[in-house]
Amino acid sequence: MQNISNTELSEIYKKLGNDLPKSISRVYGGNIHSSWQIKTGKKNFFLKRNERKEKLLKFEEYCLRDLRKKINQENIIIPKVISYLNVEDVELLLMEWIDMHNADQKKLGKGLGEMHLKSHESSPNRYGYPIKGYIGTTEQIEGWENNWINCFINLRIEPQLKILKNDLLDIQTKNLITEKIKSELDIHEPTNALVHGDLWSGNIGMDDSGKGVIFDPASWWADCEVDLAMTSLFGGFNQEFYEEYHKIMPLKKGFERRIFIYNFYHILNHANMFGGSYCWQVEDYAKTIINM
Repeated sequence: MQNISNTELSEIYKKLGNDLPKSISRVYGGNIHSSWQIKTGKKNFFLKRNERKEKLLKFEEYCLRDLRKKINQENIIIPKVISYLNVEDVELLLMEWIDMHNADQKKLGKGLGEMHLKSHESSPNRYGYPIKGYIGTTEQIEGWENNWINCFINLRIEPQLKILKNDLLDIQTKNLITEKIKSELDIHEPTNALVHGDLWSGNIGMDDSGKGVIFDPASWWADCEVDLAMTSLFGGFNQEFYEEYHKIMPLKKGFERRIFIYNFYHILNHANMFGGSYCWQVEDYAKTIINM
């Protein structure tokens, strides 16, 4: 990724107004965007930059603003968007900077539960999302379905299966998987909520006061269990997180089976984005789901 151009810096300075930067330093860690910390005399800011033709940061801005409407800021924080800029086809997303530290995850679990519950209470009674989005760099299809099964299959699983390498799963296997997913979800009562959508340990933290922080969303209206399932995919969430979450959103029967179904979406996406060992995991998940 290239450095910030002078034209981009000029536009950023306009948004900061009189609060001019004292320093701008690279922040490393992600592999999709370039990131910087901007320090001023009064506040610090976080800047993300995207050179791809896909409007990844425009989608992220939409999700951040959407999620912030549903949180209890006593327990969880979602970065405030300062400005979204498109400068010569380069996307820039300027946000507040949040210092994060190791701390217990009680408020993170409670805050996520409250976000799911509050959004469920204002549910649009349909599943999906009004705008095209991205999960990583893969397109996440916009649109709505009145039925959770149709949404998960038509808008999430089948689009990933269509772009999967042909030698990983044959047509018969793909059909068996989708039928099994349908039969498993048919006996489940989903809780429709606005979800983070990419809730792994790399997208969470705790601030100085112990509040949970979640960022880099790929949101949609879905069964709230899709967020909970993903927390188990790469680890990093402890028992106190789950205990606090389930005080607000009680665990439903059969969740241990649905974990494989919901995380299959992310395994497919990782296989499509990165290949490698994720391709073997696709085959393992396929066998597990078919044999449920």
